[in-house]
Amino acid sequence: MSGHSKFHNIKATKDKADAARGKIFTKIGREIAVAVKMGGPDPQTNSKLYDVIAKAKQNNMPNDNIQRSIKKASGADASSDNFDAITYEGYGPNGVAFIVECLTDNRNRTASDVRHLFDKHGGSLGTSGSVMFMFERRGVIMLENKEGISEDDVIMLALDAGADDVVSEEEGYVVYSSPENFHAVTKFFEENGFTIISSEVEYVSNNMVPLEENKAESINKLKDALEDLDDVQQVYTNADI
Repeated sequence: MSGHSKFHNIKATKDKADAARGKIFTKIGREIAVAVKMGGPDPQTNSKLYDVIAKAKQNNMPNDNIQRSIKKASGADASSDNFDAITYEGYGPNGVAFIVECLTDNRNRTASDVRHLFDKHGGSLGTSGSVMFMFERRGVIMLENKEGISEDDVIMLALDAGADDVVSEEEGYVVYSSPENFHAVTKFFEENGFTIISSEVEYVSNNMVPLEENKAESINKLKDALEDLDDVQQVYTNADI
């Protein structure tokens, strides 16, 4: 993880989110719809919905929007929102691996749009499993520094909560967990008064590929273009810029 700052990356992402907040809220609304259909409208009994609501709040989504999305997904017109989860894999410029998570109501449209952007930006869409072996599915919880709490304290708390690892950065801590323990670990730190900057189950690269700044622009252009698609929820790469 040396040289790869999760805090730097999340701040860059949130800066972009500030410029396109409506699009971010629409994407989170889709996640809420899927979570409600999977486990019902009560976040206290639907851990997936609880986690998506937490994500919505981290992105400053108003509570009215959140409740409206839940009501819509559980209401009489819910059948109009049928989203399929699809994951695409491919390579961008300089051999950088990409994983693209989508929620879509039109698989053909999404596949065409994603393939077009890979081709346009000098990459290539791969087959299932072509890059997945380079990544691991992990819960990633980013905590702000807390006054009076040392790094050792955070590590002990994280282990008690069921986390796997803690990485200390200047701005705070990145706590890693298994996907199965993600909800419990996130809730544990919330209940113990920590400020959670971001919490998500992500694809984390096992080996980051260092890229010089002059090679980073093409990667960022492809990543930005993919993230701008309405059907794309998350984009992961193994580029360490």
